[in-house]
Amino acid sequence: MISGWEKRYFAILKELDYSEKKDKESAVILDSILKKTNNIEKIRNLIQGKTVFVIGSGPSLSIAIPKLKKLEKSIKIAADSSLKSLVDNKIIPDIIVTDLDGDEDTIKKISKTKSIFVIHAHGDNIEKLQMVKKIKNCIGTTQTNPFNEIQNFGGFTDGDRGVFLASHFDAKKIILFGMDFGNQIGKFSNTKSSDRKIKLKKLQIGRELLVWLSTITKSELFTTSKPIQGFKKIPYKEVDNIIT
Repeated sequence: MISGWEKRYFAILKELDYSEKKDKESAVILDSILKKTNNIEKIRNLIQGKTVFVIGSGPSLSIAIPKLKKLEKSIKIAADSSLKSLVDNKIIPDIIVTDLDGDEDTIKKISKTKSIFVIHAHGDNIEKLQMVKKIKNCIGTTQTNPFNEIQNFGGFTDGDRGVFLASHFDAKKIILFGMDFGNQIGKFSNTKSSDRKIKLKKLQIGRELLVWLSTITKSELFTTSKPIQGFKKIPYKEVDNIIT
């Protein structure tokens, strides 16, 4: 577990009134479902020493998609809220970071492909964990202490967990697409109007965690989306120069 994560996790629990006990319960259930695999090594081989794209579902995703379609060979980690739009545009991510609240039909559509699902267990998704049985390649993560088959790479929302994942496995460079962390919720995120306030709060927490990560990671950090402290803001036309 990344040094300093526990302190931040407990601060998040307090701020959002979440239950550590339920997070642990969810992780235990997920661990009971997962089978032993070599997917951790597959992820390491995909990421280590590479330039990795992390894709969110912010408002800029629609602008980013044409660029992403041209970058077929690049390693892509997607937050599951961006998955439907990506798959609809024939972009299949190498890794999907998900707590299973995205589009279930899209998850089922690519559940038997080579894509690796990083399934996150928390107190609010216990009833969805049985979906994992139908996914070919997956690993499990938690916000609490890791154990058995359950990992903790850090991060809170699907998007920032993707960045923490890439950093953990020593990506050379990490470039964000559709990761805006602003006051607007992207149309791809499928957020109900009643959940808007909590969604914006979660995005704020995700942004703060990325600022923290930027102070401790060895990866070079870039964003094509809204500026984030510790990340170099670049236009799409510069992406090709960075990945070569």
